[in-house]
Amino acid sequence: MLSQQRWERSQTARETARTEFHCFFARHHRDLARLAYLMLGDPDGADDLAADAMTAAWQRWDRVRAADQPLAYVRQMVVNMSRSRIRALVRERDKLARLGARLDERGREPDVPAVVDVRAALARLPQRKRACVVLRFGLDLSEKETARRLGVAVGTVKSQTAKGTAELARQLADGRGNLPGAAGD
Repeated sequence: MLSQQRWERSQTARETARTEFHCFFARHHRDLARLAYLMLGDPDGADDLAADAMTAAWQRWDRVRAADQPLAYVRQMVVNMSRSRIRALVRERDKLARLGARLDERGREPDVPAVVDVRAALARLPQRKRACVVLRFGLDLSEKETARRLGVAVGTVKSQTAKGTAELARQLADGRGNLPGAAGD
């Protein structure tokens, strides 16, 4: 009988925690996503980061709800996660820049108009889309590995890669499906 009472109390406590968290989520998710957007400057990344922060908050819900200011606690989680993502993106950009410099030094890249056009089109892509396209196709990484390196969800890699390649195709197409500067122009 005693174990049944303990089990019922623990179930009640879990339900209470679940209800509290759902209320917290409903009240604060939008503001946390806005904070993440202001930190990252990327709406898709901000949504992912806010979701990751809420997931982490749920995993530590006992600690979060015991804090003097639970919202401030989770805001700090968003800020810390944003910093980590920004640092990871900067490291990736630096690696890609070093890789590009090494390739240029070796003289392996042909200096043809198409390469120049692709480089210019890549440079015009927003940072997240460019990173996804370059990591997926330039470095031949899997979606999962790209997501891990960028610190985002696999779904974000899929959508940003699709959007990035579509933008590249639009930029490079001249209306007939040819690259600008290709034969027949």
